[in-house]
Amino acid sequence: MNKVKLGNQGLIIPNIGLGCMGMTGFEDANMYGIADEKEAVATIHRSLELGGNFLDTADLYGPFKNEQLIAKAVGTAREKYIIATKFGWEIDDNDKVTWAINGSRNYVKKSVERSLKNLKTDYIDLYYMHRLDKNTPIEETVTAMAELVKEGKVGYLGLSEVSSETIKRAHAVHPVTAVQSEFSLFERTVEERGILQTLKELEIGFVAYSPLGRGFLSGQIRSIDDLPENDFRRGIPRFQEHYFHKNIELVEAIENLAKEKNVTSSQLALAWIISKGIIPIPGTKRRSYLEQNVEAGKITLSEADLAKLESIVPLGTDTGAPYDEFSMGLLDY
Repeated sequence: MNKVKLGNQGLIIPNIGLGCMGMTGFEDANMYGIADEKEAVATIHRSLELGGNFLDTADLYGPFKNEQLIAKAVGTAREKYIIATKFGWEIDDNDKVTWAINGSRNYVKKSVERSLKNLKTDYIDLYYMHRLDKNTPIEETVTAMAELVKEGKVGYLGLSEVSSETIKRAHAVHPVTAVQSEFSLFERTVEERGILQTLKELEIGFVAYSPLGRGFLSGQIRSIDDLPENDFRRGIPRFQEHYFHKNIELVEAIENLAKEKNVTSSQLALAWIISKGIIPIPGTKRRSYLEQNVEAGKITLSEADLAKLESIVPLGTDTGAPYDEFSMGLLDY
């Protein structure tokens, strides 16, 4: 896999990462199908074999179960992996998510110690603020994160789902290496609102989660019935009837272009993101899908290919919100 710089602070990663959220359950709910620990561990190992050592997780996932799974998969080979995790969704002392956002100094310190314990490591390569705590100045949060860098517990700092203003304020306290937000052919808010331009100006890397439009761009979803009964996507606008059929039409047009290129729609969607200098972290828990995703990093798209994709899903296309109303309200846009 090709290696690229993430930001300008010295972090080098593969041009495709591995989103690990779906590898474990979440608050005893089934978000992306049934978890299979053995296959998940094998997928992480296969990723490393293919040169993909950039793993993305968060304390929220489980909670803690995902970090613990990664610790099990990594084992004694810690130095071979680049691990990114996140904090911010408040988790109480009974390991329950309160659904509040906490970016206070004390909570930053508490969170990193839990993550280090669950990951069975003494350092985290990239540590993200998962969401902005609108009741805590970003300067307080980032100052606390910067202290973790000085202590050697964290290598690089990241933010998630934040505005240009927040990025600038945070970066003034301590250099930010990466910002992670949802980005795909179906979700380009960060581009529409000038956030990508801000990152370019500040030389901060961008990591795209849900690069396949929460599964739509995989071409595997043709009906709402293709989603498990308790899948959270059933409750978000993008998968509601008003948008569903329109989005399927867009997917079919993308698939037609993919066939011309002799690739899958997923690979085409990932190659489009990579062409923009963005790092996608497609989530998968199966080796077969991982191998397909890795191949996307080898695809070269011509200007004509890019123009055709942009004409299918132009900037500003409304494909439906990616979260419910509560979660959308927590985004710093």
